[in-house]
Amino acid sequence: MNPSQTNQFFDNFRHFFSRPAVLPRLIMVNTAVFLLVYIVNLFFWLFQLDSSQDLFSPLTRFLAIPASLSQLVVKPWTVLTYMFLHEGFFHLFFNMLVLYFGGQIFLQYLSQRKLLSTYLLGGLTGAAFYVLAYNLFPVFHQVSERSLALGASASVLAVLIAAATYVPHYTVNLILIGPVKLKYLAIVFVVLDFFSIQGNNPGGHIAHLGGALWGFLYIWLYRNGKDVYSVFNQFYRKPMQVKPGYQKANRPLTDDEFNRIKNEEQKLIDHILDKIAKDGYKSLTKKEKEFLFKSGKNN
Repeated sequence: MNPSQTNQFFDNFRHFFSRPAVLPRLIMVNTAVFLLVYIVNLFFWLFQLDSSQDLFSPLTRFLAIPASLSQLVVKPWTVLTYMFLHEGFFHLFFNMLVLYFGGQIFLQYLSQRKLLSTYLLGGLTGAAFYVLAYNLFPVFHQVSERSLALGASASVLAVLIAAATYVPHYTVNLILIGPVKLKYLAIVFVVLDFFSIQGNNPGGHIAHLGGALWGFLYIWLYRNGKDVYSVFNQFYRKPMQVKPGYQKANRPLTDDEFNRIKNEEQKLIDHILDKIAKDGYKSLTKKEKEFLFKSGKNN
């Protein structure tokens, strides 16, 4: 990589994480939690403050979701915190790599709010699968009281499967493999998880399948005219800023008007992103930078 390519890479990297958008924020939150857990664990290790002889550190036990219903009742926050929690660097790295990859494709066709909702509800579905499996199947009864689940895998897989269900024929170029349709990549992930349930991490793989199922079901319902995320609109809907002439007599925009505006904005965003990929973030005009910032903020 020559100096100009290196500079462009860091410009694109800096631009990606400077945007007030959902995807970079999800990656940053997961990374921040990982660093926090590592620092706290290091502190406990240096001062020998944890004598429980447990596989998990105190902070991990506080944030990870337990399989035991009696423990889950007193730690209800873990249904959310577990999906941002990683203890191993490669666990975090792989999950964030797939989230970035799947999230970028997802955002080419669906909104940032839908990405966030898919991440969260995919994680919740994965948690439900994990807890139910460990309390229903006899094989897990002896370990359910001490079992914990952590990691963003269920959420990440929900995003990837949602994207693959929405655009199954989308082609990606994989190193050493070449062009592969997204649907086949998604199938490989699901099949690997299914056949890994009898391995060392059955709870994790069951949770992954729960997240994958949510990603598929959401897009299936969405394509059949049912957007289950619309119930959340009343909580975070903001007045949309549109160009003069688009607002019609102080009345709400129709679906066709809204979609037309969003399509025009998306075309401009795609043009700007292509320009960044070709010539770097510095090649943008002031107006293009302002538009990109505002579009990320509005989404």
